[in-house]
Amino acid sequence: MAKGLTAALGLGPREHVAFVGGGGKTNLMEALARELTLGEARVVTTTTTKLRQSEARRFPCTILCASGSHWHEKLRDGLERYGSVFVARRFIEPEKVEGINPQLADSLFKDPLVDYLIVEADGSAGRPLKAPATHEPVIPSSVSLVVAVIGLEAIGRPLGSQVVFRPEFYERVTGLKQGLMLTPDTIAKIFRSSQGLFKNTPHSARRVAFLNKLDLLSDHQKARELTDLLLQGPHPAVDAVVSGSVLEKSYRLVERQQE
Repeated sequence: MAKGLTAALGLGPREHVAFVGGGGKTNLMEALARELTLGEARVVTTTTTKLRQSEARRFPCTILCASGSHWHEKLRDGLERYGSVFVARRFIEPEKVEGINPQLADSLFKDPLVDYLIVEADGSAGRPLKAPATHEPVIPSSVSLVVAVIGLEAIGRPLGSQVVFRPEFYERVTGLKQGLMLTPDTIAKIFRSSQGLFKNTPHSARRVAFLNKLDLLSDHQKARELTDLLLQGPHPAVDAVVSGSVLEKSYRLVERQQE
């Protein structure tokens, strides 16, 4: 088992990480930011979409870059004081924050004040699975790692709006008809497809599948099957698979075998 998220995700001393998919992305991002900060790194978390204000306020400090020309000074002060800040463009209704554009994210990552930039690049309305809409995900060009997240509790449940955000997109990408069961094989397709979870990933970025909420499965065999499917063949879908539980702080890393 990997010791913490930093090791499980294979993070280097400086990374720009984008999270996509469903299954608890925001909790995962918060946990990673907290772990990195404990290691005395300076961490900026943000979104290129929208986020609930309550989720943004989980972080020690929230900075609005549309609030005036002095926001960068606030960023510096927040990083010096807390080590971790959340950056958004502005508060919007109802109870959400508007994210920043990818160009600003790229600029932030170039800032020597920032060791790690963590970006939520799409939304899932709390569902364990999703497929990207036409405009998603919004991934900045300087991203070095894309983490595609699913909630393992979706396995064995029928494809529908209770489990999958925008199930019509999921059906279009994977070919699975609504009402039919989600299996490791049909879930693997959403990782493998060019229109799936890794859509718009920069060519140079590493790809990691994060199979979250392993604690909700009584039998881990299905998670192992999905891991094998994602790593098999001459052109695997991902560089590594992490399965585990953010809640239990337990992570298992399986990496692609080098030829």
